[in-house]
Amino acid sequence: MDINFTAEEAAFRDEVRAFLKDKLPEDISRKVKEHKRLGKEDTVRWQKILNEQGWLALHWPKEHGGTGWSPIQKHIFEEECAEAGAPTVLPFGVNMVAPVIIKFGTQEQKDYYLPRILKSEDWWCQGYSEPGAGSDLASLKTRAVREGDHYVVNGQKTWTTLGQHADMIFCLVRTDPDAKKQEGISFLLIDMNTPGITVRPLITLDGEHEVNEVFFDDVKVPVENLVGEENKGWTCAKYLLTFERTGIAGVGQSKAALAHLKQVAAQQISNGRPLIEDPHFRRRLADVEMELMSLEMTNLRTVAAAEAGGVPGAESSFLKIMGTELRQEITHLFRTAAGPYALPFLNEALHDDFDGNYVGPEFAASVSARYFNFRKLSIFGGSNEIQKNIISKMILGL
Repeated sequence: MDINFTAEEAAFRDEVRAFLKDKLPEDISRKVKEHKRLGKEDTVRWQKILNEQGWLALHWPKEHGGTGWSPIQKHIFEEECAEAGAPTVLPFGVNMVAPVIIKFGTQEQKDYYLPRILKSEDWWCQGYSEPGAGSDLASLKTRAVREGDHYVVNGQKTWTTLGQHADMIFCLVRTDPDAKKQEGISFLLIDMNTPGITVRPLITLDGEHEVNEVFFDDVKVPVENLVGEENKGWTCAKYLLTFERTGIAGVGQSKAALAHLKQVAAQQISNGRPLIEDPHFRRRLADVEMELMSLEMTNLRTVAAAEAGGVPGAESSFLKIMGTELRQEITHLFRTAAGPYALPFLNEALHDDFDGNYVGPEFAASVSARYFNFRKLSIFGGSNEIQKNIISKMILGL
């Protein structure tokens, strides 16, 4: 792969920068850069701006409203968005369920759901994990029984990110309890306003209501909301997870965070000198930067292969492991840079209306919250231990 950008790609980067300078709301960018908590309205507002530009659905085919960009263009766009402080596009609709609908859905499902996803008319969440089915997702027990033109769903999902805002949930359900674990599973699209659905908050270590548990009690789901074939939902699930694991790599976010970390380390004083001059800290910083460069190249190769029609396999697992561990290490280095000021954790300081006094430098207010929150990265989307098992089977044949 040629790692040098062409003149056309450089011109595209200039176009993206001009768009972000002109269209990215300053208040949203400031929240992102200061690590303040974003509200639903912030995410929806930005996604509508992207859709008006035709730049929301990066990974969709052009005939369905996608950009038609090359892998390099997508990489440039995501990198520039991270540097400018643009919010991450909510992945569940645009980057997760939409590709499944495009590949496995009926024409009616495509015609109905895809335009609504583009217009942010539906806020989607993911119904995969259960209390007894996390890394071993195929052990799920949520049951769907067909009764005439409906399925009746009973069970529980957990760690449902931003489910408190959701209009729709894509769900893995067991439709044949007598089949093998990976068989007998179906992929359903469920309206969250259907009677029988209860959403309860789970407050994370950083004090945020980010995830939930969702209960289904005799929830009636129309049969036309089945994606793909009944009992063949595991195929949809695996296809979706390759997109989720590739996206978790977060190359653009890591590059922006690393640049900020360097600025902080140049200003913080350790033993009378800037922290960035400390040999131990500099070595750790250099290790992270080299790993990030390697991750970026691997990510570009994987996306290029997917663009050519392939479905990422073990490569997605590599990206998931490398990307999440790097992002965790960067948050750890921020805590190192903050020193004792990383200890105070003021939850209220993470909200945009905070008008109190910070303890220590302002950047330190969010470092513990981010450190705690990013512990989840190596768990969701298939734990890193499970990803190593996938690599050992698919590549090493163990």
